[in-house]
Amino acid sequence: MNYAKTPSVKPRDYLFDNYKALLISLVVMGHFIEPCYQNNDFLYTLKWLIVSFHMPAFIFISGYFSKRELPFSVIVRKLLIPYIVYEFIYYFFYIFVLHKETGLHLLYPKFSLWYLLALFVWRTVTPYVKKCPYYMPAAITAGLLIGLSGMQDNYLSLPRILYFYPFFLAGINFNRGTVTKFGKTYIRVLSAAGIAVFTVLIAFAPVCRSLSVKICYGRYNYDFLEQDMAEGILCRAVCYTIGFAMTFAVMMLIPERRTFCSYIGTRTMAIYLFHGLTYSYLKECTAILKNITTIPASILLLGGCTLLTVIFSVPKLTAFTNKVADLKLPAAATQTASLYFSFIRHWLRQKYAALRCFLYTRKVNTNLTRILFYGGRF
Repeated sequence: MNYAKTPSVKPRDYLFDNYKALLISLVVMGHFIEPCYQNNDFLYTLKWLIVSFHMPAFIFISGYFSKRELPFSVIVRKLLIPYIVYEFIYYFFYIFVLHKETGLHLLYPKFSLWYLLALFVWRTVTPYVKKCPYYMPAAITAGLLIGLSGMQDNYLSLPRILYFYPFFLAGINFNRGTVTKFGKTYIRVLSAAGIAVFTVLIAFAPVCRSLSVKICYGRYNYDFLEQDMAEGILCRAVCYTIGFAMTFAVMMLIPERRTFCSYIGTRTMAIYLFHGLTYSYLKECTAILKNITTIPASILLLGGCTLLTVIFSVPKLTAFTNKVADLKLPAAATQTASLYFSFIRHWLRQKYAALRCFLYTRKVNTNLTRILFYGGRF
């Protein structure tokens, strides 16, 4: 009797499914309370808590699942083509539903579509960035210095791409065994206590009232935030520290077993796309979100956000986003793009080789100068 071997299926890591389910819920809440978070202290504190870590954590997880390098054609198909498709969807939605003046500017991502463009850039350049020495400190430095730039805040989402890049790199370098190693009871208690203390500080610290939550967005430069260079860099460095600390603290509290909401973590793209359309309609065409003032109304709004998260996680919407991710460009366009980026990669390799040669020559000359100096003395 012949027995066919069943292919081994890698078990799901429910830790990250559960974490993504929480984070996508916070993404929805963070957007929907944007027009009204200053109406009461409860929403104000919640807004600060959400923006302090939800995107850093989401990007960290995206980096963790990007350890395996993909061919450029696959990256284009999985990320760049969906970005273009969704830009068209948002464009037509703005024009025909919201009746809002806009243009089809692919270099200026609409709403939350910047994240797809950022993932495309990160996955494309990271294999080359990792070959550079001290790439993590360099990425953090770039994230700090981009705040000094006067470029338009949404052009290719470059400010956000550079600001959030360290979290992506940290995810790539993250070892899953760390959670098991540090997942002790006392670590979980300390994590919960740290989150509680941070929440209290947000609620009562005067500094949070003097700063804008936009310092955590990574999109705006220091001039826009009314900060000088020293204040802006210091503030952004604190945001980095809080983002990393909260990402790991919350991770310590996430269950590693399958839960009732684990499936939501596997359908985040559909939720991410369709909640933005819903939010845009409510914001532009109604005054519902602006009129949330009381605590009961705020709780009702958060319940509605949770319900929308569940609704947009239905299989049919996920099937749609999966089909978009499987679209293929015509062969000519694919070859042209491949040749273009091959040229870019070749140019980067040349510059990197020239930099290494320059640094090596400088080191040799420095050592030679020292030898001559000491030889002259003796």
